[in-house]
Amino acid sequence: MKLHKLTRVVRFSVNPFLPETPIGANSYSSKPSGEGLGIYLCLEVTLEGYIERDTGFVVNLTDIDKYMREFATPVFDSQIRRSYRAGKHIDFAQTLSMLKQAINAVDGCFEKASVVSMSLQLNPFKRIAVFTTGDDMFYYSEKFEFAAMHKLWNEEFSEEKNFDVFGKCANPAGHGHNYIIEVKIAHNCNGDFSYGNFAKTVDDNFLSLLDHKNLNVDVEFFKDKITTLENITTFGWNQLNGKFGAAKLEELTIWENDRAYCSYRGE
Repeated sequence: MKLHKLTRVVRFSVNPFLPETPIGANSYSSKPSGEGLGIYLCLEVTLEGYIERDTGFVVNLTDIDKYMREFATPVFDSQIRRSYRAGKHIDFAQTLSMLKQAINAVDGCFEKASVVSMSLQLNPFKRIAVFTTGDDMFYYSEKFEFAAMHKLWNEEFSEEKNFDVFGKCANPAGHGHNYIIEVKIAHNCNGDFSYGNFAKTVDDNFLSLLDHKNLNVDVEFFKDKITTLENITTFGWNQLNGKFGAAKLEELTIWENDRAYCSYRGE
């Protein structure tokens, strides 16, 4: 029998200045639910184990919720409350420390499964993850948007074949997309990391080259390549690989729309 991985998302809110935490009942939205303008956070935990014959579970989701809310989310609640009330900034190192503490807090709670990883969604477009592999690495990903136009066309095909293969995407006038790119890196937990430097690297080496451009005309890479989603992702990898200092580019994903995306991990 093979191991299964089970992931559970736990959403919660922190109100740093309230004397008591308003619990609320909507765990889909967040629980604790917060009161007024609170700090919304999202933890994602992945467990690995065998399916139990009698229940069909790896772990009962109810148990995951119970232990995450009892031991993991309070790590963030208490630290955020202390820092905010003292007027202190919570930097990246402290955020990473809280995530590790949260993993340790629930590790061992699940009798027949082990915690593989836990990630913190900093906002809908930024995520930091830690694995329990002992390699002392964290994984950070961030999404960016860029707009570009292209035309799918192969000069070696006849006009009829181009329209047969590429359909309306072979429109002679071209067409545009609001693309989304997600850049994921692996970084040593003891190394320095800057959100701003990360974003600037992506902007300087990728976004500024493609945003509001005609990919078929303005980007040299595509002079002899078709501007498919796959080739754009390859271009992105080539541009960003090795540009993050001590961090390693782990994976690149580009969405053409909400129904089509391509991920690439290099050669």
